[in-house]
Amino acid sequence: MLKSLFWSKIYFWSPTVSLQTIFGKLGDARLQLRMTLGYTYVNVRRAISMTANRTCSALKGWPVAENSKSIREMCNEFNVTPRTLRFYEAKELLSPLREGTHRMFTRRDSARLKLILQGKRFGFSLEEIRQLLNMYDIDDQQATQWKETYRIGNERLADMKKQSAELTEAIEDLKVQLARGEKLIEKASKNHQKNKISLN
Repeated sequence: MLKSLFWSKIYFWSPTVSLQTIFGKLGDARLQLRMTLGYTYVNVRRAISMTANRTCSALKGWPVAENSKSIREMCNEFNVTPRTLRFYEAKELLSPLREGTHRMFTRRDSARLKLILQGKRFGFSLEEIRQLLNMYDIDDQQATQWKETYRIGNERLADMKKQSAELTEAIEDLKVQLARGEKLIEKASKNHQKNKISLN
């Protein structure tokens, strides 16, 4: 009786039981610590990303919020569609800032879009427009950009004059053909009237 009581006390105070309890509590604490660290990591990473984007924008001289425009404002000002703006963004011709899911276009984007639309109107290819826009960052007071724009502009002007001459020639040829057709129609109408009179 005394022996069994003695052994039961030893088992109750056994180090194994105490260690299991301690390890269980440690496991819960480790899990809670891991969740806390994970949540903190996500928040810190998000904050770093937002700060880096705004810092890069500031270093490049772009206003973070001042004078920025939404996609709707850009569409209204330049008479384009949201799809057009997304297309130019995908081609890396525009680089709007992101605030959540919203795009914010800076003065730099507005200036670039104006040049893009002018270039398209004059027949410049997207690759030519990209090269001209990239030349803006060359530190030579835009001399290289202006020279290349002047060169490509002269090439487009020559092409447009050639197309204009060909179009003028085609217009004159079409006028001659229409005049000939008008005479044939008039002649056919007179013959038809004569045939009707003869039948009567």
